[in-house]
Amino acid sequence: MVEPTPSPAFDLKSYKTDVHPVWCPGCGDFGVLTCIYRAFAAMQIQPQNAAIVSGIGCSSRLPAYVNVYGLHSVHGRVLPMATGLKAARPEIEVLGVGGDGDAYSIGGGHIVHAARRNPDICYIVMDNEVYGLTKGQSSATAEDFSGGTTPYGKIEDALNPIAMAIAYNISFVARGYSGKPKELAELIQQGIEHKGFALLEVLSPCTTFNDNYKPITQRIKNLPADYDAANRQKAFATSLDKENTYLGVFYKREASTFDKRMADLQAHAQDGKPGDIEKLVDRFI
Repeated sequence: MVEPTPSPAFDLKSYKTDVHPVWCPGCGDFGVLTCIYRAFAAMQIQPQNAAIVSGIGCSSRLPAYVNVYGLHSVHGRVLPMATGLKAARPEIEVLGVGGDGDAYSIGGGHIVHAARRNPDICYIVMDNEVYGLTKGQSSATAEDFSGGTTPYGKIEDALNPIAMAIAYNISFVARGYSGKPKELAELIQQGIEHKGFALLEVLSPCTTFNDNYKPITQRIKNLPADYDAANRQKAFATSLDKENTYLGVFYKREASTFDKRMADLQAHAQDGKPGDIEKLVDRFI
């Protein structure tokens, strides 16, 4: 007799809350939320051992929908909040979530410093090229957009988040699509498992103010099977391809994490010889 396969201790329902998502019908963020459930279930993460930090915006409502610790912070401050949380509680998995406006505009200055510190967090940025919560203004990643504040189209160039992340030498850089749930859940899992700062750019269309599902599906393509994510120069060149929007892990490297560096520094300070502090103070007298 074949023994039945035991069900996992935690399934998708284990991570759902009673709070009903208020996103518009068809919003790509529904797919991202489901993929987070899938990644957590695949990794069998205990809800008390994970936290999600968000900023402000439609996608930043996500922590309320996941049965883990959640922090709905202020606009653009996901990364400093998540970095501080991971530094204080290095034993838990910390995710940052938000939109392209929250991440790349008001919060853009924090990305470079997160890259320098390499905190062990996964930052999922849901990019729809528009400010949905404030009713349809173009964001920094929009290629071309006509709306209430730009009736004749944009005059600024669009930001390339993948190229920016690789230039900053972020230790894990990937792009997914909310319409490919299997692949996206796997990317989220890889981002969580990566020891260091993982930036996961997710194409997550807005059906209300910038419905670009069709253009996205026409230009997306998986990275080649023989693609080498350790080759930074190749990764940067690939990120600049204007003909295709590639999905997958662009760049990955191993590096000491921020919380590990902090622990090493604390251990070094605690092992200091008597008189070391006095010598340090004497230098400034």
